Amino acid sequence: MISHFQFQSIYENQQLPGWSFSFYFQKQKFTGIYHPDGAIDWTSVVPQKENESSLKGQIHELMLFHVYEK
Repeated sequence: MISHFQFQSIYENQQLPGWSFSFYFQKQKFTGIYHPDGAIDWTSVVPQKENESSLKGQIHELMLFHVYEK
């Protein structure tokens, strides 16, 4: 389960899509960039393969809720 999820626009003009995010999972901090098409680029250590798909799904759900369903 993701904890302490945070995100912010990567552009000064916050109307442009693109966000940086961070969260903790299993006591490890992860960071990345969330693109408008839902693609994720990790800017920290890449999660283990068995967790990466699940984490991407959770991030996508959080971004849909916080950004697109305001």
